[in-house]
Amino acid sequence: MKTRTIKIIILAIIAFAGTACYTHAQDTMYVYKAGAVVSKRAIVQIDSITFKTSLQNIAVTDIDGNVYHTVTIGTKTWMVENLRTTKYRNGDIIGTTSFPTKSISAENTPKYQWPWNGNESDAAYYGRLYTWYAVSDNRNIAPIGWHVASDTEWTILENFLISNGYNYDGTITGNKIAKSLASNTDWFTSSYIGVIGNDLTKNNTSGFTALPCGIRYDFESLVFFLDMGYYCYWWTSSEQISGHAWIRYMSGSFYDSISLFRNYGSGAWGYSVRCVKD
Repeated sequence: MKTRTIKIIILAIIAFAGTACYTHAQDTMYVYKAGAVVSKRAIVQIDSITFKTSLQNIAVTDIDGNVYHTVTIGTKTWMVENLRTTKYRNGDIIGTTSFPTKSISAENTPKYQWPWNGNESDAAYYGRLYTWYAVSDNRNIAPIGWHVASDTEWTILENFLISNGYNYDGTITGNKIAKSLASNTDWFTSSYIGVIGNDLTKNNTSGFTALPCGIRYDFESLVFFLDMGYYCYWWTSSEQISGHAWIRYMSGSFYDSISLFRNYGSGAWGYSVRCVKD
């Protein structure tokens, strides 16, 4: 796991719990993020400072023996990698199609998983793409002690990052958090300020490490693996209407792609999965 460096500039000399105090009423502590002030407090209002990083290095193992690292963001602990299991928690196999681009659109509740474009060598890095029917199966695809993130839990993540200054410009209003969630690698580059692909070195301040792993599209017998390098999509565990569920997604290179977006997807399509600790 990479560690995160926090730069704090304190424009005062602070004497905590000492008999002498060298501060003045007008002295202020400033906290900077990406060159912008995200917080400031009068020194006379502070009696202690605690430094806490959100990055953890806890290993979680699924039934296939795949190991995942985690990150704690706010009150929730998330897997840093996309799920890549081929089995449910009880050991039952999650099926896959006889060839990667076989259509399943005529099936009522298809339960499948694939590596992107059928390339097994990519699964360990990008994770697997699952239908929502596999995600929502009561045999559970998450490791013991974990569950597929719900729509509400994604909203909690979004709100925490916005309110704590993870927008690309350091503001605490509006949804501009895509760069803070995206990995520092693999995204196609962009000249648009604030989008994921613009200066990858400024990505992933949250430690979430989202990769552009694409999707499996299946509609009226047309099947394609799309968008690797440009998009990432995740199922939530929350149904929207019958046959559809809420998703989150991010884009790397378009001019308005500064946000973590919310939409819904067809349950037969293949999206990635992130799990949250129970």
